[in-house]
Amino acid sequence: MSEPPQDATRPMPVVDTEKHPDTEKHPGTERHTPPTAQQPALSPDARGSGRFWSARRVPSAIVALLTLGGAGLLLYDVVAVRAGYPAMYWRRELARQLAERPLDDIPVLAGAAFVAAVGLWLILLAITPGLRNLLPMLRPRHDVRAALTRDAAAQVLRDRAVEVSGVREARVRMHRRRADVRVISHFRDPAEVRSDLDTALAGAVTDLGLVRRPKLSVRLRGPGKKG
Repeated sequence: MSEPPQDATRPMPVVDTEKHPDTEKHPGTERHTPPTAQQPALSPDARGSGRFWSARRVPSAIVALLTLGGAGLLLYDVVAVRAGYPAMYWRRELARQLAERPLDDIPVLAGAAFVAAVGLWLILLAITPGLRNLLPMLRPRHDVRAALTRDAAAQVLRDRAVEVSGVREARVRMHRRRADVRVISHFRDPAEVRSDLDTALAGAVTDLGLVRRPKLSVRLRGPGKKG
C-alpha cells in the first residue's frame, strides 16, 4: 500500500467576494478587517442631495378646479351675452357692487385681504420644498438620492444610546437641525455615562450620513427616588 505524499494538502484558493459578489461565502473563509482599517461609508467628496420637493397635488388640484370652473362659467356668460341673452345675475350684481361701493368699504377690504392671503399661501407653496419629515443624506454618486425620515433617524440614535452601559431608558426627538436626547441612567457614575454617551451619539450622527448634521442636545438624569 503506497503512502500519501507529504505535500498532499494544498491551500484552497481564496475568492475575493467583493469582486465576485455571486460567490457563496463559507465559514472560516471571510477576511476580517480590523476596525482601524475599515473604509469610510462615504467618500470624502460625497455631496448633498438637497431637499426633496413635494408634488403639492392637493393644492394644485384645488387651484386647477377653481380656475377651470371660474373660467368656464365666465366664458359661458360672455358667449351668452354675445348671442343676445342677458348676463347672469351674479355678474350684473358684482359689476353694480364694484361701481357703487367705495374702496374703503369693509366688505371690499375683507375680500381684498382674503384674495391676498390666498395668493401669499400659493407663493409660499411654490417656493418651499415641503416634506419636512425627510432628512436628505449625502449622495456618493450623482445619480443616487436618499433621505431618512425623522423617526428612522431618531430610532438609530435611540438604539445607540441604549447600547451604552449604564443607560436604562432613552428618548429621542428629531428636528431638522437638532436632536433632543433624554436619557435615564443607573448603576454607573453619571460622568462616565455622559462621556460614553457623547461618544456613541457623535458616532451615530456621523453614521447617519446626513447632509446637515443635527446638533445634539443631551440631557442625562439618574433614576427617580423610590417612595
